[in-house]
Amino acid sequence: MGHLDHAAYGWLTPALSYVMASIGAALGLRCTVRALAATGASRRNWLLTAASAIGTGIWTMHFVAMLGFHVTGTEIHYDVPMTLLSLLVAVAVVGAGVFAVGYGRDRGRSLVLGGLTTGLGVASMHYLGMAALRLHGRIDYDPLTVALSVAIAVVAATAALWAALNIKSPVAVAGASLVMGAAVSSMHYTGMAAVAVRVAPSGAALPGATAMQFIFPLAVGLGSYLFITAAFVALSPGADEGAAVATSSMSRSATGRP
Repeated sequence: MGHLDHAAYGWLTPALSYVMASIGAALGLRCTVRALAATGASRRNWLLTAASAIGTGIWTMHFVAMLGFHVTGTEIHYDVPMTLLSLLVAVAVVGAGVFAVGYGRDRGRSLVLGGLTTGLGVASMHYLGMAALRLHGRIDYDPLTVALSVAIAVVAATAALWAALNIKSPVAVAGASLVMGAAVSSMHYTGMAAVAVRVAPSGAALPGATAMQFIFPLAVGLGSYLFITAAFVALSPGADEGAAVATSSMSRSATGRP
């Protein structure tokens, strides 16, 4: 049985992964709030941005945390196609949940469906990401702990979508995002607590890429995307601000002022 270290760099990777999860949640919730106040193509675009933000934030959180995951007696590599698939699944399934809320007519039913779909998407991303691990040995899971991690993911996703439907204030959204970030991090480390590795020492080269060759640069790129998109959303006017600008422009045109 290999000794597992989930924080080989101390608090750096858990803290940074929590920040990534919170930023993704904040951006996703803010975009969902904007979407619910919009119509037509604008609503669709805001929901697409929300799905990409939440999915990317969760994926980045997971793999930043995995940078601190080490197993005594074996190197760890990552299967590149499987890792990229986990990112696509995260965005696609989270998108299905967000769109269910964004276009659902029955708020209660949409919330349950969206929370279940999004939560299962979060869990699917996590375990697909774990399936991408390549090491000398075998990974086993405790079924009860896995089930608990999935339940945490569904509850966290449902709570986040409830916040998007009911909380409009940017300050309140920020608070909900911090809670969501903590919930996603809890889901990750609960899932990691289910892991047991039976190391089988070998001199054979492992397939795939190391974390620093592949995971680190991709996480940096996606993290940069989150920061840039967050800045864009923060600077773009909301529905109320846009209406105020339009009213002001019409008033100036009527009076002939520039």
